[in-house]
Amino acid sequence: MPKHDARVEAYGTVDELNSILGIAIADCDQDDVGKLLRAQQPELLALGAVLADGKATGIPKANDALLASMEKQMDAVDAKLPELKNFILPGGTKLAAHLHHARTVCRRAERCVSRIRAEQPKLAQRIMPGLVYLNRLSDWLFVLARYANLKAGVADVLWNPENAE
Repeated sequence: MPKHDARVEAYGTVDELNSILGIAIADCDQDDVGKLLRAQQPELLALGAVLADGKATGIPKANDALLASMEKQMDAVDAKLPELKNFILPGGTKLAAHLHHARTVCRRAERCVSRIRAEQPKLAQRIMPGLVYLNRLSDWLFVLARYANLKAGVADVLWNPENAE
C-alpha cells in the first residue's frame, strides 16, 4: 500500500492523536483526567488496527456503550464549567493546551476517515463506528481541556475579535 493511501493517512493520524494523549497523560497531575485519557488510548489503537487492515479480525471497540459513557462524562464535566459565551483560544494550562492539540488532530483524523468512507465504500460500514467515535472524541477533548483549566484555577483564554489585529 502506498504511503499516500487514504488508509495510511488515517491510521497515521489516529496514531499521532494517541501519541498526543500520551504526552497529555505524562504532563497530567489530575488523576481523574489522566484516568479518562488512559481509557481512550486502547480505543484509538483498536481504531488504528481497523483502518490499517480493512479485514482486521478485531471488532472495532467504538460502540454505543462507549459513546454513551463519553456523553455522560461530558455532561458531568460540563455541569461544573462556566457557561461558554465566547469562542476560546487553545491554551491555559499545559495540560489543556495538549488536550486542545489532541482535539485538532482528532478532527483531522475524522476528516481522513470520512475520506476513506467516501473513496472506499466497501469499508464504509466497517469504519463507521470509528468515524462516529472520532466525532464525539473531539468534543470530549474540548470539554476535558476546559475542565483541566478549571481544576487548575486557570481561566479559559477568551477570544475577543475586537482586540484582534
